[in-house]
Amino acid sequence: MAKTGTTTTQGLRSAIERSGYYPTLVSEAVEAAVGSDSVDAFLVHQETTFDANEVRRHVTVLVLTGTRFIVSHTDEQGADDTSPVPYATTSTESVKIGRISSVVVSRVVANPEKYTRGQLPREVVLTIGWGAVSRIDLEPAACGDPNCDADHGYTGSTTADDLSLRVSEAGDGPETVAQALAFAQALSEATARTPE
Repeated sequence: MAKTGTTTTQGLRSAIERSGYYPTLVSEAVEAAVGSDSVDAFLVHQETTFDANEVRRHVTVLVLTGTRFIVSHTDEQGADDTSPVPYATTSTESVKIGRISSVVVSRVVANPEKYTRGQLPREVVLTIGWGAVSRIDLEPAACGDPNCDADHGYTGSTTADDLSLRVSEAGDGPETVAQALAFAQALSEATARTPE
């Protein structure tokens, strides 16, 4: 949920508790990463995946402070060769806002001819790049001659793809879609205000 004001830290804690996914563990990791900074906006997103015969849960917490963007991921794992009991892994990453190079918001809207201003999309994909991970898409280059069999090398593009988060109205509810849009707007505005 994206919020601003003095109750934001408590709102973040409440959103983590509502997710129901190891709230004490997740809260402690996020609060340690945030430290003494004030929370300007946040988004809590829980995702359930199916892996063979197992159901796995994952929660992502995004936090925006005045100077940093914090990402927290928590995954649960079943007992395996490394641990005789189930366990969870929590990681946090703190990125200076000035390092964020792109904030991409993709919206999927049903019946676009009937779209009205302010209507929620049925799906939002938020992609944030800060240079830690890049994806390179290559394909063979060609010329305009259909009979040419020369090697023209490769052509491609590089995309910053450090974090991609998908929320949908059907899977997550309209509130989460609205929260993702609000967080994306707050992050975009913060990156515009912050010099590199």
